[in-house]
Amino acid sequence: MSTGVATAEQPAAVPPARGQHLTERAKSERRLAAMLVGPAAIVMVLVTAYPILDAVILSLQRSDLRFPNATKFIGLSNYGHVLSAPVWWQDVLHTAIITVISVGIQLVLGMLLALAMHRAIFGRGAVRAIALVPYGIVAVVAAYSWQYAWSLNSGWIPKLLGLTSDPLSHQFTTYVAIIITEIWKNTPFMALLLLAGLALVPDELHEAARVDGATTWQRFWRITVPLMKPAILVALLFRTLDAFRIFDTIYIFNQGAQGTESISMLNYSTLLNRLNLGLGSAVSVLLFLLVALIAFVFIKGFGAGAAPGAEAR
Repeated sequence: MSTGVATAEQPAAVPPARGQHLTERAKSERRLAAMLVGPAAIVMVLVTAYPILDAVILSLQRSDLRFPNATKFIGLSNYGHVLSAPVWWQDVLHTAIITVISVGIQLVLGMLLALAMHRAIFGRGAVRAIALVPYGIVAVVAAYSWQYAWSLNSGWIPKLLGLTSDPLSHQFTTYVAIIITEIWKNTPFMALLLLAGLALVPDELHEAARVDGATTWQRFWRITVPLMKPAILVALLFRTLDAFRIFDTIYIFNQGAQGTESISMLNYSTLLNRLNLGLGSAVSVLLFLLVALIAFVFIKGFGAGAAPGAEAR
């Protein structure tokens, strides 16, 4: 008995220090990785650094193509003008509404579509090919097709619903049309990312849970979803960032009329319609910062929970 107590009180083995020197093979592999990735990384930095720096510099100036001789450094005045304008906060709200609703529905439908493609007994290749057709269509073409479908004169949706007025002349129905278009176009992409996560879930766990009497919902919620958290995080992150920069669908439908203008539409109208490079660049930088903030929140807020073994720790 005393031996058992002594054994239980023995200190746990100290894990090896992480600061060990790398072997020559590890160093050579890192050098090879740096040489392979380095050229592409340098090109990406050079390609993206100049536009970003140029936009930041322009945002600090009073720069208008209509008055080229009046260019002047004004500091953060453009940012103060944008942030104090009600139209900025209205467009942020419009963009957030479209993003949250469309991405949320895409996640649910994408999960169902991924499960259907993953569990298809026969014709799995045909099912996956058909499901991915909408994502293969160019975004502008998809937006035009849905714009014609909602048109009062030539569209099948007003005839199906018995509408007597143009649906795209009302804010609510325009929101519905834009969100449906985004869901139809991008749900296959969400499903494709979730399908990759489903492939990582071992079938043995489902079989063991089924033998223990777990229902289908319990197996999905307790086994599939926890193991798919990294894939769900990636899918939500990609689609949220993309949806928050929505432009083409809104521009084709009504160019932001009826209270549906997004931040990208505001940026477009400020730069190309008003030719105000200073304010337009300020809007661009603010949009960039919002996208970066969304990515940071996703990675820091949900990344720890999505890490493998996080629940066990």
